[in-house]
Amino acid sequence: MTTQPLAHTLPRAEDLYAKFVVPTARRGLTLVRGQGARVWDDQGRPYLDLGGGVAVNSLGHAHPAITETLARQSATLIHSCNLYYNPWQGELARRLVEWTGPGKVFFCNSGAEANEALIKLARKWGHDSGRYEVITATNSFHGRTMATLSATGQDKIKIGFEPLVPGFVTVPYNDLAAVEAAITPKTAAILVEGIQGEGGVNVATPDYLLGLRKLADARNLLLLMDGVQCGYFRTGAWQSFQRILEKTPGGDAFRPDGIAMAKSLGAGFPIGAVWFREPYQDVLGPGSHGTTYGGSPLACSVALTVLDVVEREKLAANIRARGDELIAGLNKLAGTHGIKQVRGFGGLVGFEMENEEPAPVVARLTEAGLLLIPAANKTVRVLAPLNVTAGEIAEALAIIERAL
Repeated sequence: MTTQPLAHTLPRAEDLYAKFVVPTARRGLTLVRGQGARVWDDQGRPYLDLGGGVAVNSLGHAHPAITETLARQSATLIHSCNLYYNPWQGELARRLVEWTGPGKVFFCNSGAEANEALIKLARKWGHDSGRYEVITATNSFHGRTMATLSATGQDKIKIGFEPLVPGFVTVPYNDLAAVEAAITPKTAAILVEGIQGEGGVNVATPDYLLGLRKLADARNLLLLMDGVQCGYFRTGAWQSFQRILEKTPGGDAFRPDGIAMAKSLGAGFPIGAVWFREPYQDVLGPGSHGTTYGGSPLACSVALTVLDVVEREKLAANIRARGDELIAGLNKLAGTHGIKQVRGFGGLVGFEMENEEPAPVVARLTEAGLLLIPAANKTVRVLAPLNVTAGEIAEALAIIERAL
């Protein structure tokens, strides 16, 4: 019987990547182990990981409940395909609907796929009336498939892939008048993020969100939200729009017509989901959309376990409190450590640098033992796990103060 070799007995990861892996990312450390909010590299050096695999590791690393579920479910049923029912998918859909509102859920494998489903919903719904265009926002990020990069409001990710998929119109974020001016007889939907993570942790205003809902209703458009990064309790609420609107009169009644989810949903195991509001829940019928792996017994079992842990341990409240501590600490450094502004909520917080690009800042913090994630507009993201502790937040703040 053979076993997988230990990482230190393998050839250097950098050498293997250089020879065999397509160079689509700029990589730094070679990570070989994780536990909670910490990871270790191949030299045995520990790091406090508040980048979380870009907002994915919602329970940190090697959470025992996920480990147990992976072992149990993989010994029961891993994959059965969507030609058949499986009880784990049905139960996960029920619980996501319970958190969101009346509607139905489609399962896939990633955030890009979830956003593709939203785009397909808009096109299918608007097809008979000749409508297919989707209005998106500058600095948005919706994925790297041809349709989702065409929808994305960042020119840098589109270079070299022209001609783009037609049917997307991009206007400034938080500008309701610009959205209204962009509506034509071809417009089917509006697609926005509650908080633009990749775009620099730009937060939608309450007036913008409520105005979009009112505009969509008045012009018979779908209002779709990309909650892949900013959703799933990351802000201390189920979806970011709920955190943004919680003190706004009428905000509790706000609902989009579709929400894309992924990242934190599986806490590291690939899974995506799309919630469609009740009037549109059956637009995508048999033959119009599908997936081979989406909603597998294994993926849904892991997602159910993640949801159990979040609910049982009250992690939405935890990340809300820890985020408040982080923001307060970063605001104390603003103006004296090259930090210009702090934005966000809970486990999606960005600090914008005054004169420095984020990549070298992240490199300095990595050298000091803290893993964070760069974003656009000179912004560094802190994407802490939902179960991060007050002590770990304090440690992160001390490293940032020292390194900057």
